[in-house]
Amino acid sequence: MIGNEALTQYATALKAGRDCYRRRVIKGEYPYLQALDEIITDRFTAGYVDIGLIEAPAEMIVGTATVGRRDAFAANFMPLLPAESEFGMKWIALCEANLSDEGIRDPVRCFEYLGRFYVLEGNKRVSVLKSFGAPTVMANVTRIIPPWSEDEEIVLYYEFMEFYRLSKIYTVRFEKRGHYGSLQAALGFEPDHVWTEDERRTFNSAWAKFSAAAGRRASAELFLSWLKIYGFEKLKDIGSAELESSIAGVVPDTKLQSDESPIDVSTSPGEAKGGIITKLIGAVTLPNRLSVAFINDYSPDESHWIASHDLGRRQLEEYFGKKIDVRVYNGTRGGDVDSLFDLAVKGGADMIFATTPTLINSCRRAAAKYPSVKILNCSVSMPFPGVRTYYSRIYEGKFVTGAVAGAMTKTGRVGYVASNPIYGVPAGINAFALGAKLTNPDVKIVLRWSCCTVDAFGELRGEGCDMISTRDVPSAVADQSVYGLLRVEGDGTLTPMISPVWEWGKFYVRIVESVFTGAWDEFGSRSQKALNYWWGFDAGAVDLRASDAIPESMAQLAEIMKRGVASGQIPPFGRRLVAQDGTVVTDGERVVTPDEILHMDYLESCVEGRIPSFDELLPIARPIVRLQGIYRDTIPPDKDEMQI
Repeated sequence: MIGNEALTQYATALKAGRDCYRRRVIKGEYPYLQALDEIITDRFTAGYVDIGLIEAPAEMIVGTATVGRRDAFAANFMPLLPAESEFGMKWIALCEANLSDEGIRDPVRCFEYLGRFYVLEGNKRVSVLKSFGAPTVMANVTRIIPPWSEDEEIVLYYEFMEFYRLSKIYTVRFEKRGHYGSLQAALGFEPDHVWTEDERRTFNSAWAKFSAAAGRRASAELFLSWLKIYGFEKLKDIGSAELESSIAGVVPDTKLQSDESPIDVSTSPGEAKGGIITKLIGAVTLPNRLSVAFINDYSPDESHWIASHDLGRRQLEEYFGKKIDVRVYNGTRGGDVDSLFDLAVKGGADMIFATTPTLINSCRRAAAKYPSVKILNCSVSMPFPGVRTYYSRIYEGKFVTGAVAGAMTKTGRVGYVASNPIYGVPAGINAFALGAKLTNPDVKIVLRWSCCTVDAFGELRGEGCDMISTRDVPSAVADQSVYGLLRVEGDGTLTPMISPVWEWGKFYVRIVESVFTGAWDEFGSRSQKALNYWWGFDAGAVDLRASDAIPESMAQLAEIMKRGVASGQIPPFGRRLVAQDGTVVTDGERVVTPDEILHMDYLESCVEGRIPSFDELLPIARPIVRLQGIYRDTIPPDKDEMQI
């Protein structure tokens, strides 16, 4: 009986082998197994490491160590020779052993090179096991280490070797640098944490569960994207249907990660541009009323930032009146923010604004759960197509106030208090510096970071700064006394001069208006990328507020420059920009793209100071830098996160 089954199995495997052979020949591809001794020589190795006995993933066993037997197998390890051949009879005998109670027990011997396995002894055993769909093959493995180089494949492999040293996991393979470390972080492990056997078993079980739910889409990148949104603890308890649905929501995000430019940026409000037929259809399909929800992680009285957005929300309601229904959901410290999205959707929300960057993962989970709801998060440089983001080009206001500072300083030393090393902040520093140099070519900008020191103003006074720029006025009605550009008086007190202002009400009006006009859908239809709104003076999303103390000539200068920036006649970065290391970033003749501005990670040559490392940040600043830091992909894991 077993003999007949073995013969049938060989016939099936032989057909699969010959089909693979023919397909590859037709495509002009090599039809046999890869032979390791044709790929490398000792001259191209950096050494050997005995890995020992492991369960080698069958799909990663791709070839044979020598050319001797390779012609007996197609590229998929299935046989090519007739059943009556000596090779065929030995294969069938092994198949009979595998079908018996005894099974195939002897491990094969393999070399592993760049994450792929090449069989030295046991090619037929591998072939038999692969024909039965075995997920792994017991193998004694020797790793061949390639010499170090900056080649992408080599860099990734060296990262894998370090990950394997810690985890002893072969099943997860990444295609992007840094993702092995990101996986350690997503699991709550320190970068040098060595996994225990229990952790390894738990992970393998979770990976198998995830892979089964993901099917053909399963990949290490997709797994990591999912973990970053939902966390490992969720994977332990989630049901199959919910897991499949959540994976489907993450797939578009993961696909975008391989795109060199995953984000499309809207730098000004668009108008619906469809033809007459489009407009006629729009008259029927476009909404005439919207239900809008605002979700805050805290209440407005706990945060100036959220209070400014709440003012914008009130301005939105006043502008549209009965055309919109608005509800507000405020979280509490340590509360379940995800439930607020559920409440908003149950309340009929067509559109949700989440007002802080820290809500981005809740937004992503909600977007996967409620794909018909328009969800936006107030943040920048978030490459997630299910969630649109919005932010102001506040650097335009910094450029203008920098010009005022350069014109007013008597010492030639202007202080600048930056918030956090996150996307957009270096652009603000550099724009301020360029504005100051426009009116005072010899000016020096003395930089301090509020995320690193509790007495930035005292330090800047000690540096001889007579003008200091600090955080911007968060809303049009906020007290200006501690915001914007300040003059240092003789007695050390600070007098406000002028400040950029965040105009969230105008932002919200224009975005909601785009839904009514169809511009929202047109922006989305033009791209499959993540969509970010990044508006400035021309959209009314940024403004300036001058105090009564500012000299009239400086107020006039600011107004002239504001109009020039808004019209495009005075672009902040349309001038020579030299980095601190002497690199000429632009000579002023070319257009600096929004992506270049947003992702600046260097400082202008007239700036005295540097961008702080993560270790230098005060604890309160670290969460936002993890999310939006210009070096967020290299930040080590949070020690307080749950481990597997």
